[in-house]
Amino acid sequence: MLKVAQEGQEVRVQPAVLESNGENVLFEVTARVPAKHLRKGKAYNLDLSYSYDNGLQQDTLGRITFISGEYVYDEQDKNKLVITKQFAFPYTPRKNPGTLIARPDARRLKPGGKMVKGNELPLARGIVTTARLVVRQDSTLHVLPETASNDRSGTRVLPFFFDAGKSAIRNYLGTNVVALEDFIDSNQRTERVMIVAGHSPDSLDAHDPRLADKRVQALAKYYKQRVDGFSYLNSVRSIVFETQAYRQRWDLFLSKVQESALKPEQIDSVVQIVNDTRGSFAQKEKRLHTLSFYDYLEDYVYPVLRFGTVAVQYTAPPRYDSEVYLLSKKIVEKAAEADALTPEELRYSATLTPLLAEKQRIYETAVATTGRWEAYYNLAAVLLQRSEKEITDKSRRAYQRRAATYFTLAAHRNPTAELFFRVATAYHRAGDKLEALQSYDYAIKLGGPRPILEKVFADKAALEIEIGQLDDALRSLSFSGKSYQNTMNLALIYLIKQNYDGATTLYQEALSIKPDDAMAYYCLAVVAARARNESVLGERLRQAVALDRAYAQRAVEDLEFSSYANSKTFLEALR
Repeated sequence: MLKVAQEGQEVRVQPAVLESNGENVLFEVTARVPAKHLRKGKAYNLDLSYSYDNGLQQDTLGRITFISGEYVYDEQDKNKLVITKQFAFPYTPRKNPGTLIARPDARRLKPGGKMVKGNELPLARGIVTTARLVVRQDSTLHVLPETASNDRSGTRVLPFFFDAGKSAIRNYLGTNVVALEDFIDSNQRTERVMIVAGHSPDSLDAHDPRLADKRVQALAKYYKQRVDGFSYLNSVRSIVFETQAYRQRWDLFLSKVQESALKPEQIDSVVQIVNDTRGSFAQKEKRLHTLSFYDYLEDYVYPVLRFGTVAVQYTAPPRYDSEVYLLSKKIVEKAAEADALTPEELRYSATLTPLLAEKQRIYETAVATTGRWEAYYNLAAVLLQRSEKEITDKSRRAYQRRAATYFTLAAHRNPTAELFFRVATAYHRAGDKLEALQSYDYAIKLGGPRPILEKVFADKAALEIEIGQLDDALRSLSFSGKSYQNTMNLALIYLIKQNYDGATTLYQEALSIKPDDAMAYYCLAVVAARARNESVLGERLRQAVALDRAYAQRAVEDLEFSSYANSKTFLEALR
């Protein structure tokens, strides 16, 4: 049976030379065998596999089996049986070059039936990678520029709260005594101190008409005593003190009521008593006692009106880059608190070192302590820069995927087309095609400046060509502008679709945009090879090799030129 089947069999593969189509290699196998080989209870098989890496690797692709229900009779020759079947396997650079192989065998169909194997049949060579000549020009990626002012002048505001009816400064809950002492002791040059204080409407505070003044005086006295005792840079005489006492201020009371958890109708009843009823300050306060929720006012509003505020206007010596850098190192090493630098200063410190690893640690600390989108973005940018330094694909992609994650976190905090474009770029570089495509789409939906959107569409089109979605790529290119990348990719689509005249015109147009481009000349040689124009092939290939010798080796290995491998024109073009 095996001998009969093999003697009259025909096995053809379309295309004759395997080609990559996006992420896969697609092909169709048509097998014809004599009908007389059929035997009841027996089957003739062709096991298909792809051998590569000098025969060290082999992928099993599937089987063609001549049994009832699987074949049809050949329309031209009824004495032959025909099976046509499509196959595919994922493309990786390692699989080029390789060979598609069929292994025939005949076997009995019963369990444990005897099997006889035939000799291997090489069916097709592979793989033509012309469809992967996609151009994608990465836009230059820099970290966001960071600036930090070394002018540390400002105003420090410290609130204080007093016990009911008292003006003594308390040193427990609701006080900033320690913070005020630390500030005075830090000897920042002080220009002006503004002190205000108020009182609550209740009788405990209101019985003393000078209580607010006493609270102001208590704070001023405390401040002056501390300056006299602990400050060597400032003196009481050099500081301008401004004080103000807030007496019977219903506006302060109502503002706190408006910010409270009271219901709108309850707030309205308070406002009505204060604004629409006659009487003195004390009489209105007594009317508040009649409210069913007066206990809320007493517990949560009155206490915060027994306040005092100290605002200090100061100038501090400038902080130099060296200090910022050293402090950032301490923060990263957890030898100093994160608030030793402002978020801007911490990010700025990363610009003070040329080491990418150190930049990464600083931005990681900034992400952990501030959560600002700028920190996430710059961390991602540094990770992408580090990926370019890696030797192995595994390490490179690990950095690229981490970069994509941090770009995503930045984009969700500051959703713009440009940031989601960066997300897509990182995923695209890492080879995560689906995630990249989704991010390109999201960037487009967000909208933005035309140059950004045109670049998004251009790179999206490049990705769509890479995954074999040529019609989608054509649509994306229609929304992008004219550029070298877009012209080259449109020409590639025409080449794949066998529009050789259109492809030639576009590749020549690309050369007008980027003269002396070796890749464009090489692609023109491929077009000429497919169009069976040997003289043009030789001329274009010679120009490509003259510009970049790497194309000589590529041409030798490229199955597009297999028909011309021994021709004088081809060999001379490689010199």
